[in-house]
Amino acid sequence: GITAKNFGSSTAVNSSYASVTLVPPADRQRSQQDIVDWVQNNLDQLSFVKGSVSQDPTISSGFRGGALPIQFVIQAPDMDRLKEVLPDFINKVNGNPMFSALKVDLQFNKPEIEVNINRSKALAMGVNIQDISATLQSFLGEKRLGYFIKDGKQYFVIAELEKNFRKDARDILSLSLRNKSGQMVSLENLIDIKMVSRPPLLLRYNRFSAATLSVGLAKGVSLGEGIDEMYAIANTTLDEGFSTDLTGMSADFKNSNENTNVIFLFALVLVYLTLAAQFESFRDPLIIMFTIPLALAGALLALSLFNQTLNVFSQIGMIVLIGIVTKNAILIVEFANQKRNQGMPVLEAAKLAAIQRFRPIVMTALSTALGALPIALALGDSATSRIPMGIAIIGGLLFSLLLTLYVIPALYAYFAYPKAKLIPQYNAK
Repeated sequence: GITAKNFGSSTAVNSSYASVTLVPPADRQRSQQDIVDWVQNNLDQLSFVKGSVSQDPTISSGFRGGALPIQFVIQAPDMDRLKEVLPDFINKVNGNPMFSALKVDLQFNKPEIEVNINRSKALAMGVNIQDISATLQSFLGEKRLGYFIKDGKQYFVIAELEKNFRKDARDILSLSLRNKSGQMVSLENLIDIKMVSRPPLLLRYNRFSAATLSVGLAKGVSLGEGIDEMYAIANTTLDEGFSTDLTGMSADFKNSNENTNVIFLFALVLVYLTLAAQFESFRDPLIIMFTIPLALAGALLALSLFNQTLNVFSQIGMIVLIGIVTKNAILIVEFANQKRNQGMPVLEAAKLAAIQRFRPIVMTALSTALGALPIALALGDSATSRIPMGIAIIGGLLFSLLLTLYVIPALYAYFAYPKAKLIPQYNAK
């Protein structure tokens, strides 16, 4: 689905969003991304509204229905500090071409009247501070004095000024109260009033005063690039008294990246330990695992050539490559070890292993690449997001296939024995 959001002003009343569910891809001529770009271009031409179009994420923890990609939280020690830096931060985000829309949950749009009592004047005129508070409460606070019964119904007795006497903030200054001497004193001589704007809700995050900025991304900007840019703005705008965090979709992205890195390292360790137990050697697994950087280089090159990003799906494809490409190197190392056990020199064994294992290695790589081809071509409904995974698998396999047959035998010949024993004369006997 596609969610279109418009932000008219800073008040919540002028903010709305609409969700659109598209027909199946087979029933339309344009892709979902094409429709998103078309709607966004039309919204950008409107001068009376600022809107953005977002697509629901493929992987999500429930943050759907109009949530913008980046949810950036600014935490401050108190609300006053947050109010000081928030306008500057918002201006920098709005002026950044990497972002298309901005919504802030902390809005200072609730009008309030701030009453400041001149205590020295009140003391000089014999007026108690509590009497001033009681006067304001009685005339403006809708104080309930009691109730009466009429026609079987109960009605409350409420004390307050009539609407004609409380339309303007300065009407408060016309109120009067008695001092200790019984004389009437006008509040105009005792108080000062000021119109201020405060947030309707005092928002907190981890027990700190906080504001969450929901940010939309411009066309061609990835989620990772947008998050990095938000942190860059925070580093230049906020001092050490502030802290930042991510929530929503952006937090999912950050956590998934961290989890993927841990899984990747765990997979490397697991593969190495398994190979070490199989070959009863710590040297042969290192030779075999040298195919992994070759595959990763091919995956990154393929993603760059096809203008794809390094996201969750492409990282999953790279983890898949670890098991596939190491299998090709295992065929070469295992065959070379068998020939060495039969008395063949190291260099000759490495050459023969590359020649004899060429056919099964090519068949394994091509069969896996053809199996991932439908993913890379996005065949089927809602398969577009998984294109990077297919490209990473195919690119890594083909690139490592070309180099494995040359690099692994060379490494095997170099590290199997010291250089003095690399090229002994092979004796047929």
